[in-house]
Amino acid sequence: MNSEPISLEVGEMAPDFEAELTNGDKVILSNILSSGEKVILYFYPKDSTPGCTVQACDFRDNFSKLQSAGFRVLGVSKDSSKSHQKFIDTHELPFELIVDSDTELHQLYGVWREKMNYGKTYMGVSRSTFVIDIDSKLISVGYNVRASGHVDRLVKELGIE
Repeated sequence: MNSEPISLEVGEMAPDFEAELTNGDKVILSNILSSGEKVILYFYPKDSTPGCTVQACDFRDNFSKLQSAGFRVLGVSKDSSKSHQKFIDTHELPFELIVDSDTELHQLYGVWREKMNYGKTYMGVSRSTFVIDIDSKLISVGYNVRASGHVDRLVKELGIE
């Protein structure tokens, strides 16, 4: 029997993590935050699928705006570094992707959840976005977000011009 995943909320401390980027480098959340950058951490189901491509391209198209406002964008999926690199190259993504094949980071943020499709129950990723301030506090939490229009809503919510 599966235990319920955690659900993080605005105002809570973001769980710190160390993860592997597409190029094999390690990234540590607390190190990014202590350097003065805020983080947009978004979880998506699969590289190069229609919804995930729309969402990644929306982040790409708003990247300079987000970067200017002090945000570092990190995408996370279970895909391999080879799959991530192809996704980055194909769509010219200017931000980093995290390889989380063992779903450790997914579970830490409560996005690895029971899902249902065509009457079948299975474990999968809930498309979710977390915005983390430099003090490690969550300033925006979105579980089960829609791929389309999500980044525009996020930009408005964060008051970024």
